[in-house]
Amino acid sequence: MQVFHTESKIVITCNKRLSPYLQQEVEALGFTPTRVFQTGVELVGTVADTISLNLNLRCASQVLYLLKSFTAADPTELYNELVKIEWEELIDFSGYFSVASNVNNKHITTPLFANVKVKDAIVDRIKAKKGIRPNSGADANKTVVSLYWQDDRADIYLDTSGETLAKHSYRKIPGKAPMLEALATSTIMATRWDAQSTFINPMCGSGTLAIEAALMATDKHPGLFRMNYGFMHIMGYDETVFFAERRALKDKAKKALGFKIIATDLSEDAVDIARKNANTAGVEHLIDFAVCDFADTEVPEGPGVIMFNPEYGERLGTHTKLELTYARVGDFLKKKCLGYRGYVFTGNPDLAKKIGLRASRKIEFYNGKLDCRLFEYELYEGSKREPKTE
Repeated sequence: MQVFHTESKIVITCNKRLSPYLQQEVEALGFTPTRVFQTGVELVGTVADTISLNLNLRCASQVLYLLKSFTAADPTELYNELVKIEWEELIDFSGYFSVASNVNNKHITTPLFANVKVKDAIVDRIKAKKGIRPNSGADANKTVVSLYWQDDRADIYLDTSGETLAKHSYRKIPGKAPMLEALATSTIMATRWDAQSTFINPMCGSGTLAIEAALMATDKHPGLFRMNYGFMHIMGYDETVFFAERRALKDKAKKALGFKIIATDLSEDAVDIARKNANTAGVEHLIDFAVCDFADTEVPEGPGVIMFNPEYGERLGTHTKLELTYARVGDFLKKKCLGYRGYVFTGNPDLAKKIGLRASRKIEFYNGKLDCRLFEYELYEGSKREPKTE
């Protein structure tokens, strides 16, 4: 089964509401999506193609390669179809694999039971062909098989990513309530920042937004920070393809910028964490860090983007105090950031009203399960507050 050179459906998953930005990335790599849906993008390609996708994509979660689609009304039929697949040509009998699943079938009360049926089929097939049972477990650091089973329709995939792509592997110290790297990238893409003008991130926390901005501006991709993927543990893997792709990424990455990226926070500990994360990502020298109140953040002459991700009362902070903070954010944007586009990411629309500026766009996102918005403010000279309504 030559999956590295055989075309099949590839499904690239992402968190909800990130697929428009994932689509942009996929198309920029030269691929043509066949379908875009709320949590992913589909295209046609080989497992060899997934190497480039895994190393380059910033907004993705998993890159899945379809092995087989079939009808299975119950667990027995599922097993009977799966045991027909030539697993001995995909998974080394001395290797290790894990199973993940998304199941909605009346015979299945827990996905763990479906996982067991998949594992049984794979192990039984390989033992019958090779005489040895491969090991399996929950760790996603080797070969990963993914089952999507809805009613009587089932798809079985090779997860070529393994561990999620949504974490970009440089953030060793997360800080408080951090923004996931894939989400941070998507929100920056939503601002239409040109990656050639000033980017300012007051209230930077663990530094994710500023670091992702620096990585985007220098054309450094997540594949430079990771050396293990699911595709590496599929039989037929040629490591020279991976290293050639990784070398190409390294060669095109820029070393310097002609503009400023600024990150500030009132917390000295937060700025220290952000510096360490930026150092791991290799972009600390590209970001001007400072410990200060956000209102004292340096704002060079525009144009540029200034982006806040303040607390919004769901997990951190107190509501009354945050109302004052959001009002101060509005004052800061209005008085000190003319010529910029301002952005505030929040999951609390009532707090957003305290900013007191008319939003030109309200872009929908989720942060985990929290329904959030990225509010955009065009900060022209003479920008006026929205009149208060009772």
